[in-house]
Order: sequence, then C-alpha cells, then structure tokens
Amino acid sequence: MTYAEPPLREPDLPRTAKVRPVALRTGWTTGTCATAAAKAAVTALLTGVPPGEVEIGLPAGRRVTFPVARCDLTARPEPTAEAVVVKDAGDDPDVTHGAHLTATVGWRPRPGLELAGGVGVGTVTRPGLGLAVGGPAINDTPRRMIGQAVAELVDLTEVGVRVVISVPGGEVMARKTTNRRLGIVGGISILGTTGIVRPFSTASWRASVVQAVHVMAAQGQRTVVLCTGGRTERAARALLPELPEVCFVEVGDFTGAAVTAAVGDAMTGVVFVGMAGKLAKLAAGVLMTHYTRSKVDLSLLGAVTAEAGGDADLVAAVLAANTGRHAYELWEAAGLLRPAGDLLCDRVRQVLRRFAGPALTVDVAMVDFTGDHLVASSGRWPA
Repeated sequence: MTYAEPPLREPDLPRTAKVRPVALRTGWTTGTCATAAAKAAVTALLTGVPPGEVEIGLPAGRRVTFPVARCDLTARPEPTAEAVVVKDAGDDPDVTHGAHLTATVGWRPRPGLELAGGVGVGTVTRPGLGLAVGGPAINDTPRRMIGQAVAELVDLTEVGVRVVISVPGGEVMARKTTNRRLGIVGGISILGTTGIVRPFSTASWRASVVQAVHVMAAQGQRTVVLCTGGRTERAARALLPELPEVCFVEVGDFTGAAVTAAVGDAMTGVVFVGMAGKLAKLAAGVLMTHYTRSKVDLSLLGAVTAEAGGDADLVAAVLAANTGRHAYELWEAAGLLRPAGDLLCDRVRQVLRRFAGPALTVDVAMVDFTGDHLVASSGRWPA
C-alpha cells in the first residue's frame, strides 16, 4: 500500500469545549481581583472607612463592582489598610477559584506606586516571562490595572503608595500549575489580559504552551520535548535525562502551536512523546488534536497495519477498531506493536518535519498507556 502524505490541518477550537444548553458563567482573573482589593485598601487608608464594595475599570473600559470580603485598618507603627476580594472564576475549572486576593497598602515617602508581591505570590527566577527576575509574578496588565485604580483615588505624581499583593494558600495552589517549570516559585501568578475569565476556554492553555517554549529559548535551550500529558512527560524525562526540566512542555492538543513557536525561537530540535491516539491524529496531518475537531483515522492505522506485515484479518479488525487504543491493543496481541508503532512514529515525524520546515530535526516516541515503557519510535530509540 503506497503512503500518501496527508494534508496538514490545524483546526480552530471553539470558545467552549462542549455545547451546553445554557450559557456558562464568566469569572474574574486574579489580576482583576487584586486590583479591586488594592482600590478597597487605598480607599480605607484615605477615608478611614472600610468600603463594602469598590468599582474598578477593566482594560476594555467596562466598569465592574466587586464586594469586599474584608477590610481592616491599622494605625501603628504606620497607617496601613488591608483588603480582601475573593476570586470568582465563574464556571471555569480554575485552581485559584475562591482564592483570597489580598492587598496591603501604606504610604511611601516618594511619589508614585510601588507594587510588591507578598505571601502566596510567586517570584520570577528565570528569564523569558517579560518580568524582572527576582520580582513578583504580577503581569503587565494587572500592574496597569492596579496603577489605574490607585490613580483614581490619589495623585501619584504627588503621593507615594506601596501596595503588596498576597494570596493566602497561593503556594499550594501553584503546585497545580506550570509555574515552577517556568521559573516562578513560591506561589501563583497574578494574571489577566482582559480581566475576565472565559469558562472552559483553551486560549490560556495554548498561550501557556507558547510561553513555555519562549522561556526555554530565553535560557539558551535548543531542543524542545513535547508531551501530551503527565504520563508521557514522565516517560520523556526517562528517555532524555540529560535535558533540563524547562525543555519539557505539556502541549495537550496544541502541537502545532508549540512547533510554530519552536521555529520562531530558532529551536534546532523537537522530540514528540505521545500515546497511540494522539500519534494517529498527528500522522493524519492534524496539528490541533482536540476531540471536538479531530478523530482517529482508522484507514491510516489499517494501512500502517498492512505495511507492518499484518494479515487481512488483522487489517480488517484495525479498520473496525473503536479507538486508537483499541488498534494499539490489536497490534500488541498480534505481536506487531513495535513494527506498527515504529511506522506510525515515522509518519508523525514526516508530518512534523513538513510542518516545521528544514530548520528542525524531529524525533517521535510512543509510550504505553501507563507512561512507563517506550513501545516504538521513529528511530532515535531502536528496539
């Protein structure tokens, strides 16, 4: 059976991953909640009266009112105020949902705003994030929002204000994020570009994949290892123990975005480590592999089976398989897992080389469904 190169496709993902009968509720970013807390604290410091709610502006100009969960004033040794706004992430499965964004404010001798990170806010330790190494992980948009909110209350050309943003429990929340790998330690990041969290949006995941490649490039690394999840990453790290942690990027469905970023950052090598289902989609030329936009091409797997030496009955069984995993199990039962898997990995390699162009070398590995064992590769790890 002659192999024909598949067309390359990188389909768009809808704003929500599933169609639901009712609209999903939007929420607020950590940056928005930190801004509201900062404005509440400065209001209390100025007036001596803790506000029950505050209004702030979002980047697009919309004004939003937030309840203040707590606001306390302290007179000694210096006048300070501390306010808390509880994050509501809407219907988004956000690890920071319910976090207590806390702002502690006081006067400073020099005019202007001084913004610092407190307990639970991460510290930047590596380049490539667009933030100063050694400073708090508070992104540009939240910094501007906080500055604008404070400037609505005081003239920062004449008055100095110090704002410390903290998040109780932020260090524990950060364990469920990619912060440590990006070089953000000790807590979460204060994020947001619009101020609004769109539920189930994958835009943030795609952006985090691209950012991870940029961080790696900024540290002088030239080989990026793309993994589809935690199990494949564990396998990849065992295959490539000589590479630092920053080189391993969990791409999920966004292989195309990661490869595009790698080319743009002048990477020289890409290694893709995955399981049968994702590899089958990539081999068919699909670079964004979410289940709503792609499915396993069983005809491709049937062709691979025949090329690996499978008989007519095995080819027919693979063509009728329920999933990519089912085809994998049929290969395994027939003793053809390694040859068929090697062929599948080689097809993925060809797709990624066509997509990336000549600047990148490409290697591909397939692991079992536990992530414990290499079962096939495009040649870098022979049997």
